[in-house]
Amino acid sequence: MVLSQRLHEAFKGTVERITGPRTVSAFKEKGVLSVSEFVLAGDNLVAKCPTWSWEAGEPSKRKSYLPADKQYLITRNVPCLRRASSVEEEYDAAGGEVLLDNDDENGGWLATHGMPKETKSSEVEVLPSMDSLEINKSGAIKSIPSYFGGAEEEEIPDMADYEGSENLVETDAASACFMYDKYYQTPRVWLTGYNESRMPLQPELVFEDVSQDHARKTVTIEDHPHLPGKHASVHPCRHGAVMKKIIDVLISHGVEPEVDK
Repeated sequence: MVLSQRLHEAFKGTVERITGPRTVSAFKEKGVLSVSEFVLAGDNLVAKCPTWSWEAGEPSKRKSYLPADKQYLITRNVPCLRRASSVEEEYDAAGGEVLLDNDDENGGWLATHGMPKETKSSEVEVLPSMDSLEINKSGAIKSIPSYFGGAEEEEIPDMADYEGSENLVETDAASACFMYDKYYQTPRVWLTGYNESRMPLQPELVFEDVSQDHARKTVTIEDHPHLPGKHASVHPCRHGAVMKKIIDVLISHGVEPEVDK
Protein backbone atom coordinates (compact mmCIF):
# COMPACT_ATOMS: atom_id res chain seq x y z
CA MET A 1 0.00 0.00 0.00
CA VAL A 2 1.47 3.36 -1.04
CA LEU A 3 1.95 6.17 1.47
CA SER A 4 -0.90 8.32 0.12
CA GLN A 5 -3.28 5.39 0.40
CA ARG A 6 -2.18 4.71 3.96
CA LEU A 7 -2.71 8.33 4.94
CA HIS A 8 -6.16 8.35 3.37
CA GLU A 9 -7.16 5.14 5.15
CA ALA A 10 -5.92 6.56 8.47
CA PHE A 11 -7.93 9.75 7.94
CA LYS A 12 -10.97 7.76 6.83
CA GLY A 13 -10.77 5.51 9.88
CA THR A 14 -10.57 8.51 12.22
CA VAL A 15 -13.63 10.13 10.65
CA GLU A 16 -15.60 6.88 10.90
CA ARG A 17 -14.75 6.53 14.60
CA ILE A 18 -15.92 10.00 15.57
CA THR A 19 -19.02 10.27 13.37
CA GLY A 20 -22.20 8.25 13.41
CA PRO A 21 -23.70 6.38 10.45
CA ARG A 22 -26.18 8.04 8.13
CA THR A 23 -29.75 7.56 9.33
CA VAL A 24 -31.58 10.04 7.08
CA SER A 25 -32.12 9.19 3.41
CA ALA A 26 -30.22 11.21 0.81
CA PHE A 27 -30.57 8.67 -1.99
CA LYS A 28 -32.23 11.00 -4.49
CA GLU A 29 -30.29 14.10 -3.45
CA LYS A 30 -26.76 12.65 -3.31
CA GLY A 31 -26.94 9.04 -4.51
CA VAL A 32 -25.83 7.73 -1.10
CA LEU A 33 -27.47 5.20 1.23
CA SER A 34 -28.38 5.21 4.88
CA VAL A 35 -27.67 2.03 6.84
CA SER A 36 -31.33 0.98 6.74
CA GLU A 37 -31.45 1.58 2.96
CA PHE A 38 -28.35 -0.58 2.48
CA VAL A 39 -29.99 -3.42 4.43
CA LEU A 40 -33.26 -2.97 2.50
CA ALA A 41 -31.45 -3.08 -0.85
CA GLY A 42 -29.49 -6.13 0.31
CA ASP A 43 -32.66 -7.95 1.31
CA ASN A 44 -34.07 -7.27 -2.14
CA LEU A 45 -30.89 -8.56 -3.82
CA VAL A 46 -30.97 -11.79 -1.79
CA ALA A 47 -34.67 -12.30 -2.55
CA LYS A 48 -34.26 -11.82 -6.30
CA CYS A 49 -30.81 -13.41 -6.72
CA PRO A 50 -30.45 -16.52 -4.51
CA THR A 51 -26.73 -16.74 -5.32
CA TRP A 52 -26.28 -13.79 -2.96
CA SER A 53 -26.54 -14.17 0.81
CA TRP A 54 -26.02 -12.17 3.97
CA GLU A 55 -23.05 -13.02 6.17
CA ALA A 56 -22.53 -12.34 9.87
CA GLY A 57 -18.76 -12.11 9.64
CA GLU A 58 -16.32 -12.31 12.53
CA PRO A 59 -18.03 -11.35 15.83
CA SER A 60 -15.06 -9.22 16.87
CA LYS A 61 -15.18 -7.27 13.60
CA ARG A 62 -18.90 -6.64 13.36
CA LYS A 63 -20.19 -3.11 12.95
CA SER A 64 -22.67 -2.19 15.66
CA TYR A 65 -24.76 -0.07 13.30
CA LEU A 66 -25.52 -3.11 11.09
CA PRO A 67 -27.64 -6.14 12.09
CA ALA A 68 -25.43 -8.89 13.51
CA ASP A 69 -26.51 -11.35 10.82
CA LYS A 70 -26.30 -8.81 7.97
CA GLN A 71 -22.77 -7.45 8.05
CA TYR A 72 -22.07 -7.93 4.35
CA LEU A 73 -23.38 -9.59 1.17
CA ILE A 74 -21.48 -12.26 -0.72
CA THR A 75 -21.77 -14.36 -3.86
CA ARG A 76 -19.38 -17.26 -4.38
CA ASN A 77 -17.90 -19.25 -7.27
CA VAL A 78 -18.64 -16.74 -10.00
CA PRO A 79 -16.94 -18.25 -13.11
CA CYS A 80 -14.26 -16.16 -14.82
CA LEU A 81 -14.35 -17.58 -18.34
CA ARG A 82 -12.23 -14.86 -19.95
CA ARG A 83 -9.46 -12.49 -18.98
CA ALA A 84 -10.08 -8.75 -18.93
CA SER A 85 -7.49 -8.27 -21.69
CA SER A 86 -9.44 -10.41 -24.17
CA VAL A 87 -12.64 -8.51 -23.39
CA GLU A 88 -10.84 -5.19 -23.88
CA GLU A 89 -9.57 -6.28 -27.30
CA GLU A 90 -13.09 -7.12 -28.49
CA TYR A 91 -14.37 -3.91 -26.91
CA ASP A 92 -11.89 -1.82 -28.90
CA ALA A 93 -12.76 -3.74 -32.07
CA ALA A 94 -16.43 -2.89 -31.51
CA GLY A 95 -15.69 0.83 -31.44
CA GLY A 96 -14.87 1.37 -27.76
CA GLU A 97 -16.42 4.29 -25.90
CA VAL A 98 -18.10 7.15 -27.71
CA LEU A 99 -18.63 10.49 -25.96
CA LEU A 100 -22.19 11.61 -26.45
CA ASP A 101 -22.89 15.30 -26.98
CA ASN A 102 -23.02 17.16 -23.71
CA ASP A 103 -26.60 18.28 -24.19
CA ASP A 104 -29.65 18.12 -21.96
CA GLU A 105 -30.65 14.71 -23.24
CA ASN A 106 -27.36 12.84 -22.85
CA GLY A 107 -25.61 14.95 -20.24
CA GLY A 108 -22.11 14.11 -21.43
CA TRP A 109 -22.51 10.36 -20.97
CA LEU A 110 -20.30 7.77 -22.62
CA ALA A 111 -21.86 5.18 -24.90
CA THR A 112 -20.16 1.91 -23.94
CA HIS A 113 -19.98 0.69 -27.54
CA GLY A 114 -19.48 2.62 -30.75
CA MET A 115 -20.33 1.53 -34.22
CA PRO A 116 -18.71 -1.84 -35.00
CA LYS A 117 -15.97 -1.78 -37.58
CA GLU A 118 -17.11 -2.58 -41.07
CA THR A 119 -16.80 -6.19 -42.07
CA LYS A 120 -17.16 -7.76 -45.46
CA SER A 121 -20.64 -9.11 -45.89
CA SER A 122 -20.73 -12.80 -46.66
CA GLU A 123 -22.47 -14.05 -49.75
CA VAL A 124 -26.13 -14.80 -49.24
CA GLU A 125 -26.88 -18.46 -49.73
CA VAL A 126 -29.60 -19.05 -52.30
CA LEU A 127 -32.18 -21.47 -51.00
CA PRO A 128 -33.97 -23.71 -53.49
CA SER A 129 -37.58 -22.99 -54.35
CA MET A 130 -40.25 -25.27 -53.00
CA ASP A 131 -41.21 -25.92 -56.63
CA SER A 132 -37.86 -27.65 -57.22
CA LEU A 133 -38.44 -30.26 -54.55
CA GLU A 134 -39.15 -33.61 -56.21
CA ILE A 135 -41.30 -36.36 -54.87
CA ASN A 136 -40.35 -39.89 -55.92
CA LYS A 137 -42.77 -42.50 -57.10
CA SER A 138 -43.36 -43.90 -53.64
CA GLY A 139 -44.50 -40.50 -52.50
CA ALA A 140 -41.67 -40.01 -50.01
CA ILE A 141 -39.88 -36.70 -49.87
CA LYS A 142 -36.11 -36.73 -50.03
CA SER A 143 -34.24 -35.72 -46.91
CA ILE A 144 -33.57 -32.01 -46.57
CA PRO A 145 -29.74 -32.26 -46.77
CA SER A 146 -29.95 -33.94 -50.17
CA TYR A 147 -31.49 -30.80 -51.68
CA PHE A 148 -28.57 -28.69 -50.46
CA GLY A 149 -25.88 -30.98 -51.81
CA GLY A 150 -24.98 -32.16 -48.34
CA ALA A 151 -24.70 -35.56 -46.81
CA GLU A 152 -27.35 -37.26 -44.80
CA GLU A 153 -27.72 -36.11 -41.21
CA GLU A 154 -25.07 -37.46 -38.94
CA GLU A 155 -26.01 -39.52 -35.96
CA ILE A 156 -26.49 -37.39 -32.86
CA PRO A 157 -23.76 -38.25 -30.35
CA ASP A 158 -24.67 -39.77 -27.03
CA MET A 159 -24.26 -37.31 -24.16
CA ALA A 160 -22.82 -40.15 -22.11
CA ASP A 161 -19.69 -39.79 -24.24
CA TYR A 162 -19.10 -36.40 -22.62
CA GLU A 163 -19.66 -37.34 -19.00
CA GLY A 164 -15.99 -37.91 -18.26
CA SER A 165 -14.22 -35.23 -16.24
CA GLU A 166 -11.58 -34.93 -18.96
CA ASN A 167 -14.19 -33.18 -21.12
CA LEU A 168 -14.93 -30.47 -18.55
CA VAL A 169 -13.24 -27.09 -18.89
CA GLU A 170 -11.91 -25.87 -15.57
CA THR A 171 -12.02 -22.12 -15.05
CA ASP A 172 -11.01 -19.56 -12.49
CA ALA A 173 -13.69 -18.25 -10.18
CA ALA A 174 -14.27 -15.31 -7.89
CA SER A 175 -16.24 -14.28 -4.85
CA ALA A 176 -17.69 -10.79 -4.60
CA CYS A 177 -18.73 -8.95 -1.44
CA PHE A 178 -20.83 -5.85 -0.88
CA MET A 179 -20.12 -4.01 2.35
CA TYR A 180 -21.44 -0.73 3.69
CA ASP A 181 -18.79 1.98 3.63
CA LYS A 182 -19.60 4.34 6.48
CA TYR A 183 -17.30 7.10 5.24
CA TYR A 184 -18.63 7.23 1.66
CA GLN A 185 -22.14 6.06 2.66
CA THR A 186 -22.28 3.67 -0.29
CA PRO A 187 -21.71 -0.05 -0.93
CA ARG A 188 -18.09 -1.10 -1.35
CA VAL A 189 -17.13 -4.05 -3.55
CA TRP A 190 -14.51 -6.63 -2.54
CA LEU A 191 -13.20 -9.36 -4.87
CA THR A 192 -11.43 -12.63 -4.15
CA GLY A 193 -10.07 -14.82 -6.95
CA TYR A 194 -9.65 -18.61 -7.05
CA ASN A 195 -7.81 -20.82 -9.52
CA GLU A 196 -9.14 -23.94 -11.28
CA SER A 197 -8.56 -25.98 -8.11
CA ARG A 198 -10.48 -23.39 -6.08
CA MET A 199 -7.37 -22.30 -4.23
CA PRO A 200 -7.19 -18.54 -3.46
CA LEU A 201 -5.21 -16.53 -5.97
CA GLN A 202 -2.44 -14.21 -4.89
CA PRO A 203 -4.02 -10.72 -4.69
CA GLU A 204 -1.81 -9.42 -7.49
CA LEU A 205 -3.14 -12.11 -9.85
CA VAL A 206 -6.67 -10.77 -9.38
CA PHE A 207 -5.58 -7.78 -11.46
CA GLU A 208 -5.52 -10.08 -14.50
CA ASP A 209 -9.32 -10.02 -14.32
CA VAL A 210 -9.46 -6.22 -13.96
CA SER A 211 -9.14 -3.74 -16.81
CA GLN A 212 -5.79 -1.97 -16.88
CA ASP A 213 -7.57 1.38 -16.66
CA HIS A 214 -8.68 0.48 -13.13
CA ALA A 215 -6.03 -1.90 -11.79
CA ARG A 216 -4.05 -0.33 -8.92
CA LYS A 217 -6.04 2.88 -9.33
CA THR A 218 -9.71 2.47 -8.49
CA VAL A 219 -9.09 -1.22 -7.70
CA THR A 220 -6.48 -1.77 -4.99
CA ILE A 221 -5.31 -4.57 -2.70
CA GLU A 222 -6.33 -4.07 0.94
CA ASP A 223 -7.19 -5.92 4.14
CA HIS A 224 -10.75 -7.25 4.11
CA PRO A 225 -12.82 -6.00 7.08
CA HIS A 226 -14.02 -9.55 7.88
CA LEU A 227 -12.16 -12.17 5.86
CA PRO A 228 -8.48 -13.00 6.40
CA GLY A 229 -5.77 -11.91 4.01
CA LYS A 230 -5.53 -9.29 1.27
CA HIS A 231 -8.38 -8.76 -1.17
CA ALA A 232 -9.06 -6.55 -4.18
CA SER A 233 -11.30 -3.61 -3.37
CA VAL A 234 -13.16 -1.29 -5.74
CA HIS A 235 -12.78 2.24 -4.40
CA PRO A 236 -16.23 3.79 -3.79
CA CYS A 237 -15.24 7.47 -3.95
CA ARG A 238 -17.26 8.11 -7.14
CA HIS A 239 -20.12 5.72 -6.44
CA GLY A 240 -22.46 8.37 -5.01
CA ALA A 241 -21.83 10.83 -7.86
CA VAL A 242 -22.46 8.17 -10.51
CA MET A 243 -25.63 7.01 -8.78
CA LYS A 244 -26.84 10.63 -8.62
CA LYS A 245 -26.45 10.96 -12.39
CA ILE A 246 -28.38 7.74 -12.96
CA ILE A 247 -31.12 8.88 -10.58
CA ASP A 248 -31.41 12.24 -12.37
CA VAL A 249 -31.77 10.48 -15.73
CA LEU A 250 -34.50 8.20 -14.35
CA ILE A 251 -36.40 11.13 -12.86
CA SER A 252 -36.13 13.09 -16.13
CA HIS A 253 -37.86 10.15 -17.86
CA GLY A 254 -40.67 10.03 -15.32
CA VAL A 255 -39.32 7.06 -13.35
CA GLU A 256 -39.34 7.29 -9.57
CA PRO A 257 -36.14 5.60 -8.32
CA GLU A 258 -36.37 3.40 -5.26
CA VAL A 259 -33.63 1.87 -3.15
CA ASP A 260 -35.05 -1.65 -3.25
CA LYS A 261 -35.76 -1.76 -7.00
